[in-house]
Amino acid sequence: MSLIRAATTVGGLTLLSRMVGLVREVLMARYLGAGFAADAFLVAFRLPNLFRSLFAEGAFSAAFVPIVSAKMGAQGDRNLAAAVRFTEQALAILFPVLLIFSIVMLILMEPVVWLMTGGFADRSPEKLALATLLTRLAFPYLMLISIASLLGGLLNALGRFWVYAAAPILLNLVFIGGFTLFRGDNPVETATTQAVAIAVAGIAQFLWLAWDCRRIGVLPRLTLPRMTPEVRTLLRRIGPAAIGAGATQINLLVSTMIAARNLPEGSVAFLYYADRLNQLALGMIGVGMGIALLPTMGRLIGAGQADAAMHQQNRGIEFVLLFGLPASVALIMSADPIVAALFQHGAFDTAARLASAEALRAFSTGLAAYMLVKVLTPGFHARGDTRTPMNIALLAIGVNLVGNLILSRMFAHVGIAIATSVSAWLNVAVLGLVLMRRGHWHADAGLRRTAPRMLAAALLMAVVLAVLNPLILPMAQGSLMQRALGMLLLVGAGGLVYAGVGLVIGAYSPRQLVQSFRKG
Repeated sequence: MSLIRAATTVGGLTLLSRMVGLVREVLMARYLGAGFAADAFLVAFRLPNLFRSLFAEGAFSAAFVPIVSAKMGAQGDRNLAAAVRFTEQALAILFPVLLIFSIVMLILMEPVVWLMTGGFADRSPEKLALATLLTRLAFPYLMLISIASLLGGLLNALGRFWVYAAAPILLNLVFIGGFTLFRGDNPVETATTQAVAIAVAGIAQFLWLAWDCRRIGVLPRLTLPRMTPEVRTLLRRIGPAAIGAGATQINLLVSTMIAARNLPEGSVAFLYYADRLNQLALGMIGVGMGIALLPTMGRLIGAGQADAAMHQQNRGIEFVLLFGLPASVALIMSADPIVAALFQHGAFDTAARLASAEALRAFSTGLAAYMLVKVLTPGFHARGDTRTPMNIALLAIGVNLVGNLILSRMFAHVGIAIATSVSAWLNVAVLGLVLMRRGHWHADAGLRRTAPRMLAAALLMAVVLAVLNPLILPMAQGSLMQRALGMLLLVGAGGLVYAGVGLVIGAYSPRQLVQSFRKG
């Protein structure tokens, strides 16, 4: 499967998942709003998601997938049995660590939640108690999704990207089922049922991936832990990989902590809803390319084809810029009507819409950076270097922390979003500079030619969106049909301008795009 086809397979399924997730967010805004229960639930949701990003999608993606991909060889099928054996060795280490960690966290959950929130800005013991309860109910998700992610890493190395990419859809469907079938009579009861739904979703995702692994004969067995040389290599890479790959989630946790401690009630929710829209574009484009690129580069570098690996990375950057730049510009320019159309009803009022839209604009200035981090980091991980991205991520996290503390005093929750975007661009700049100094990456002629043209097309699209926004906003606050029509007009007009201008000035070639899907 070609890199672009693999990335669009993952991106398409991720888009479907995020679209289903938007239904979840609409229901959450309607039934939880942006107050007491929402703040407590979102803290509970953030903690297992952070550790999922660090342990599962972070550490075991960055450290595990390159080793398995190298075993598979350039053709993808050189040594399947050895890849499965290594997966069993990794599972034997992962399972007891996760079990012990989960038990300890469940016991110590109250002080952990207090450290995250400082008891919340209003020092409400009721909110702290609710957040602690909800986090305990949700936390088993970590163990389940971490093991599921290990299985997903093996399937990605086998080129079965779609199976793992489809798993998050189950999470969102379980959430929607919880809201529609089991919600309580008030926001607190609803938040409690949704915390249980998080753990249930972990079971569903694990069973889905285990079923596919068994179907194709690669389901790993649970064996006794053994310290083989490959396991030692994996363990050496895991810690740095967790921090490096989880920098965005760590930054979001820092943001949640500062918002919960220092800012008025609702700030955590404003940042959450804005981030979910930002993550929609990131998941569709950046995450898909990052997932596809890592095993591709790992196989090529393992086969001694470093130049081919660099070419694939340039095409990955080109791909995320082609779609990431207009997405970023659209969210910045049209944040208000987008938030209104999706969230403004029920408990989510006009004030919540305006506050969330401001945060969305600030987050979206860093959207292209979040995507580029996903594409540049495989240049290190595919070569077995997880320490350098970790060091760069720590620098970005430090900048984010300082920026959060300073800017939140000046601009409240919007300052937190600005600091997160600034730290993402710093991460990109340093990653790219280090790769260039090592001779592992440089922008080739194709990327240097197309990137400025993509930016020019996106800026012209921004002008059109600025004209349309006042016309679309009333529609975005109307009936469901009016909201849908308004978004269709906004997205359609913006997309047509970007695609048309980009084609005229040479930002992309339709023929090359079609060919990139056909190349194996």
